[in-house]
Amino acid sequence: MEKSASGVLKRAQRFQVILIGEGILVGGIAGFVVLLYRICLEYAGEWLNQILAWAGGYPFRILGWFVVLLCLAGIVGRLLRFEPMISGSGIPQLEGEMVGKLEQRWWRVLPAKFLGGFLCLLGGLALGREGPSIQLGAMVGQAVSRGMDRGKTEEKFLLTCGASAGLAAAFHAPLAGVMFSLEEVHKNFSVSVLVSVMASSLTADFLCSAVMGTDSVFQFEIIHALPPQYYGLILAMGVVLGAFGVFYNWFTLKVQELYNRISFLTTTRKLWIPFFCAGVLGFTAPELLGSGHGLIETITHADLALGTILFLLTGRFLFSAISFGSGAPGGIFFPLLVIGALTGGAFASMAVQYLGLDASYVNNFVLLAMAGYFSAIVRAPLTGIILIFEMTGSLSQMLSLSVVSIVAYVTATLLRSKPIYESLLERILARQGIRPGHAHGQKVLANFVVKKGCRVEDLHIFEVDWPENCLLVAIQRGTEELIPRGKTKLQAGDEIVTMTDERDMARVHDRMEELCQELF
Repeated sequence: MEKSASGVLKRAQRFQVILIGEGILVGGIAGFVVLLYRICLEYAGEWLNQILAWAGGYPFRILGWFVVLLCLAGIVGRLLRFEPMISGSGIPQLEGEMVGKLEQRWWRVLPAKFLGGFLCLLGGLALGREGPSIQLGAMVGQAVSRGMDRGKTEEKFLLTCGASAGLAAAFHAPLAGVMFSLEEVHKNFSVSVLVSVMASSLTADFLCSAVMGTDSVFQFEIIHALPPQYYGLILAMGVVLGAFGVFYNWFTLKVQELYNRISFLTTTRKLWIPFFCAGVLGFTAPELLGSGHGLIETITHADLALGTILFLLTGRFLFSAISFGSGAPGGIFFPLLVIGALTGGAFASMAVQYLGLDASYVNNFVLLAMAGYFSAIVRAPLTGIILIFEMTGSLSQMLSLSVVSIVAYVTATLLRSKPIYESLLERILARQGIRPGHAHGQKVLANFVVKKGCRVEDLHIFEVDWPENCLLVAIQRGTEELIPRGKTKLQAGDEIVTMTDERDMARVHDRMEELCQELF
């Protein structure tokens, strides 16, 4: 495919049609890969339970399992040395590639992430499947792009399609997949990417639903919508979740920093710590192992004492940080939902005991807390709201979900906490010393939305200090496409289409985001 400036512009005129077909293709392949990943992880959980039951009470069997765990840590360590980009959830790596600051190799990431994630869940680490599923899906998008010889502009769209398909297939949540990929990964809501991402997400979800069924991820009953008299408690819980989310981000980064500060901890030795902890917990508190899906089912179906909930919350919080901080391949997406659910359960239990909350509404608070905690940590409230109602199948809580998500989001923002994936990306760049730069010079199109109150709003194009080596291609204003001229006045909601060389993409992206972001 021609990758010159004229070739990119000519092909961009047909993006909407081309990308629908390519999105379906990526969605089908990514859905299949993530479906296999989900099936393998389910087997990993079943095998872990069988092993713990078989070894329980027999000292030599327990010792043998610890030896196996150390071997699993060694294998995962080798995978991390083979491909460092599989460390953690994979979402920061994807975001870094989207802005030209990192480059992943799909043929290395796909098998290494798949196997690494499986072994970590087999060992019982408190990690999730969503981050790896998003990265696996994105790498499928990259593979399709490279196989069809697409340019960098088109590859970014296909990466977004793959990420959306990965989340949709992982959680049976196609709308959340679309929203997350646009809100967190692509950071743009243009029509071209929206339609293609929807096609990819729905294709992946259809494939997984045909095999795994259409039941929602969480099966717990919400009897009634929360009455207005309890909305004061929702506001209070939103503040608590926002502050707790800030602490979660700080603590997670501190644990990661502690691992890196200890000089004698090699990649494999770091992994020994969470795998050893998983072995101890397996014979003392097995409910803390794995993704934590069972904990949410327990807290919503059993009348647990407040002390029990607080124990589970503390244990899960610490073990999740230890597991993720080691660099093991696995996500924090699902684990943070579990921690949010336990926080909501603890808050509701205290409200029942001391504030007169009707005990029949405990499950409502569990559901609301998952969305609020997610919004505080990831800073993607729309994704959180949509994800929770898709995962629970409950549509009766939209108002209360929105309220708690907004309050938690505002609280975390006022406390000046960065979104967790942004912070993790900064750590990766600082630790690995990766700098953007490529030997070849493909042309890349990018879209930036002029936000209300930003630096360039109400300015003429000639008045703006645009980044070097950046060409303004078009101004999308509603359904109208304007040719950029010096006297063209920018308005809030305008979508600026730029073209730059691939080697300048990261620098231009950062400068354009600075110009177009809100000042307040």
